[in-house]
Amino acid sequence: MGSSCSNHLGIPPAKGPNHVGCTDFMMDHTAQGSFFRLYYPCQETEKAEKPDWVPNMEYFYGLADFMKISRTWSEKIFDYLFGSYKIPAYMDAPFKSNEKCPVVIFSHGLGAFRTLYSAICVELASQGFIVASVEHRDESASATYYFHEKTEPEATQESLPKTPSASVQRGLVREWMYYRALKHGESESLLRNKQVKQRADECILALGKLTQINSGVAVQNVLQTQFDYTTLENSMDLCKIAVMGHSFGGATVIEALCKEVKFKCGVALDAWMVPLDDEIFPRVKQPIFFINSEKFQWAGNISRMKKLDSTVIDRKMITIRGTVHQSFPDFTFLTGNWIGKLMKLKGEIDPELAIDLSNKATLAFLQRHLRLEKDFNQWDPLIDGQDENLIPGTNVILLQSAM
Repeated sequence: MGSSCSNHLGIPPAKGPNHVGCTDFMMDHTAQGSFFRLYYPCQETEKAEKPDWVPNMEYFYGLADFMKISRTWSEKIFDYLFGSYKIPAYMDAPFKSNEKCPVVIFSHGLGAFRTLYSAICVELASQGFIVASVEHRDESASATYYFHEKTEPEATQESLPKTPSASVQRGLVREWMYYRALKHGESESLLRNKQVKQRADECILALGKLTQINSGVAVQNVLQTQFDYTTLENSMDLCKIAVMGHSFGGATVIEALCKEVKFKCGVALDAWMVPLDDEIFPRVKQPIFFINSEKFQWAGNISRMKKLDSTVIDRKMITIRGTVHQSFPDFTFLTGNWIGKLMKLKGEIDPELAIDLSNKATLAFLQRHLRLEKDFNQWDPLIDGQDENLIPGTNVILLQSAM
């Protein structure tokens, strides 16, 4: 079994044959619009820069709120620990692919945001996928933003300095939305159920925006990036679409599959099943792959996954040995062993080995159910947990009463 032996910190580079570009899309400036980071195969380029992993200081404020610690104290700590890291992709690099790309819509976990799963998204893009990592506006992200139209007093303050990343349409003012904690006496299941429905709708909306772009429909990106989105016309194979997510994003996968049959399959990473209504389980008809950590799951959560078991639809589950719930977001690659284990961002396994197993198993599952003509089937044994670092199914003991 692997151990935590990586002696360098940084988000691991992609292993696929394609260079990877990324850009941000915000279509409709309001909170009801669509906001996502897009990862895609790109041309090799010397001009493009790699973007900051955390794009704005406000995301650190949101993480502090989520962790219930002081913003003032945490801003300096977070900036010291994570402020210098870059995503291993080229910002706004020109799109390039020799074939139509399958599509993955990715949903982040509670307290996360669109850039925190770049190791997964970059790897998929390097293997030929177009990936839209949605930033949710249901107040489950640590932070996100939208815009409102300027009022007269705001228009007079336009001389304020702007950062390079703040290039947006004139007449708009950025509005930050932070993570909302549970109120005293509030039912968590009711709040999360409402949120998971909105999250699934946001995944479907992102797919709708990509469909428009693919069809050559003119769209307006509020964020005036350097990326030429018209190069994406007719670039996507919209018969080959999957939805993927971690934790709350894993629950979002199930909800989205129930709501949208264009999603041909789903991959749920260490899914948190609490937000979901039991009634939707029999209505989900697509294949699902549960990839779990060893330390997070419990009998009640696994039993809800088991309600999706089927004799006719491919439903798979594996557990990666030595992993924790935070073995899927990028934090696990950016902290040393002591801090990583103290903050439960690292497990006993080498984090790069863990994400490699997860990514390869995912690619094999996507090839199987999106009918891709790739060589990802070389990793088919991982789908069944055939590796020394994998457990077929779950490590959680299920009593009959939990089923």
